[in-house]
Amino acid sequence: MKKLFKLVLLTAMTAVFSIGLASAQDDKQPAQWKYTVNEVGEGTYEIVFEAAIDKGWHMYDLGPYDMMGPNPTVVTFENVEGATLDGTAYELDEPIVVFDEVFGMEIGYYENAARFAQKVVVNEPTARLTGYIEWMECNDVGCTPMQYYDFDIELSSDTVVAVADNANAAGGGSMWGMILEAILWGFAALLTPCVFPMVPMTVSFFMKGSENKAKGRFRASMYGLFIILLYTLPIAALIIITRWLGGDTVTADIFNWLATHWLPNIIFFIVFMIFAASFFGAFDITISSKLVNKTDSKSDKSGLGGIFFMSLTLVLVSFSCTGPIVGNVLISSISGGGSFWQPIITMFAFSVAFALPFTLLALFPSLLSKMPKSGGWLNAVKVVLGFIELALGLKFLSVADQTYHWGILDREVYLALWIAIFTLLGLYLLGKLKFKHDSDVAYISVGRLVLAIIVFAFVAYMIPGMWGAPLKALSGYMPPIQTQDFVLGAYTGPTTSQAYTTTDGGTSTIASTGETKKYADFLSPLPYGIDGYYHYGQAIEAAKKAGKPLFIDFTGHGCVNCREMEQRVWSDPTVQDILRNKFVVVSLYGDDKKNVPEEDWVTLPNGKVLKGLGRINSNFMAENYGVNAQPAYLIVDHEGKLLMPVRGYNLDIQDYIKFLNDGIEKFNAEK
Repeated sequence: MKKLFKLVLLTAMTAVFSIGLASAQDDKQPAQWKYTVNEVGEGTYEIVFEAAIDKGWHMYDLGPYDMMGPNPTVVTFENVEGATLDGTAYELDEPIVVFDEVFGMEIGYYENAARFAQKVVVNEPTARLTGYIEWMECNDVGCTPMQYYDFDIELSSDTVVAVADNANAAGGGSMWGMILEAILWGFAALLTPCVFPMVPMTVSFFMKGSENKAKGRFRASMYGLFIILLYTLPIAALIIITRWLGGDTVTADIFNWLATHWLPNIIFFIVFMIFAASFFGAFDITISSKLVNKTDSKSDKSGLGGIFFMSLTLVLVSFSCTGPIVGNVLISSISGGGSFWQPIITMFAFSVAFALPFTLLALFPSLLSKMPKSGGWLNAVKVVLGFIELALGLKFLSVADQTYHWGILDREVYLALWIAIFTLLGLYLLGKLKFKHDSDVAYISVGRLVLAIIVFAFVAYMIPGMWGAPLKALSGYMPPIQTQDFVLGAYTGPTTSQAYTTTDGGTSTIASTGETKKYADFLSPLPYGIDGYYHYGQAIEAAKKAGKPLFIDFTGHGCVNCREMEQRVWSDPTVQDILRNKFVVVSLYGDDKKNVPEEDWVTLPNGKVLKGLGRINSNFMAENYGVNAQPAYLIVDHEGKLLMPVRGYNLDIQDYIKFLNDGIEKFNAEK
């Protein structure tokens, strides 16, 4: 037991230490900065700069010190537009003050964290503040050279935007949605025939084998904890090790490869089809009985060691039901964008939901008598999950199809398959279909009838999509609407570059120049007939000729949030009108695998040549705008300068319209 406890403790400590090492390696500095902006009132804002200081290092306070003292931390505002500084920067926390014999004076410093703030008063509708923080850190060995952190902040009476932070997180936005989805999948896994029968057996075991209730509850709680660790620690260790060895770039590359490359997506698709067939009763997928029996035999031991092996037995035995569910949770979190923490957090949420009933039933054993008995309904749950796995598996084939332009699973084909799958599910719920392990259904229960109604209503909702209905609720799962061959009232837009002339009314007319748009031969047209480009150079030249700002849509074939933004925000008539008439639009795909002509290749400073369109676009966005996530929306002038803060995933239509109009206003003001 003691050895097991030490092993678990050592694993946890190693994980925490690895995270620290990875963070230090990524930034090459013993401190990492971020900032937030708080509205104080009456046009006054407080900008808070916070530094996370690595263990063993300390940062000096604001001082001031004379020439014989240390270098204090200095907050410098180089450019302030539309606002005035209210006083000078100040410290939010009291520093540690000691008499330093080397400097011969009292000095103040911070360990672990430091916070500094500056108040500003906004005098105009929008204000922008740029500058830097200069600081030095020391440990027991020595001190760093002077370090610098650049910031760029935009303020207004309606919104507060931290430009640099938003640029790096443009593609996030759905973390809570993924956590909720993981929790629901965790509860769904409990209802599978591999898991549900084990709930009363394991809880009864813990209660019966205890000298008192308190001990039984403790053991059952540890059982739940070990289940959580067994699901969470392996994925956490994998991510942390890759991040430690290669930094954020390697981890992001791995996630991007998993999310967009044809090989893992085809493998995931095949795996989902296999598991769906297993759920339908075609065959059983099980872990080696020898391995399970060996693990189960060790669960008879007393103490934490026995509890650990009992939880391991549950994980192994339930694999045939939870395997595809766990895979779906992980793959959804990887392809959704966001930080390297996202798969770890979503798997933690799944495992907590999965393990929670074991602990609750141990705390309240009387609930066991109220649980439904095992029976044919469990197999029905398994079959329903099989239909869902069948539908979700198509998403991986769709991503590979879109990324590599195979053209085998366009939107109408995808929709037709989903309509067929869920129609069959509805018929199954009504008892019109029967699988191998199903029990005879003498009558339809109220619950099955309600579920059947929901499923058929869902099918009815999807049918208009065959003629181009946007289906906003499914925007994250469907292929882009521009891949559909037939859309009622659709305008596909020209495939040649445009020349613009301004009429007396100030609007623009379009005449084809005959110059073919680069990459239009293999990339789908923009949604809703919006005319656009796929090459930044062409687009910026068109923007100059049109006298319009350039709207950059940094997107991806496998980007779920991009599709949702297009279906739920770009579908708004006002948004479409602005994008069509007030901007020149360019869509830059960050995950496209096609190699471009040699004249468009990019050579990096280290001599590496980028040939793929996705690699070129991703490098361009990262180098010029600090953007590494999708979706990201940028408004720039004819020199490529940002006119507005980078905007990411946000479904607020009115705020999106304001973002577009503010960009136009700023562009016109700078003419």
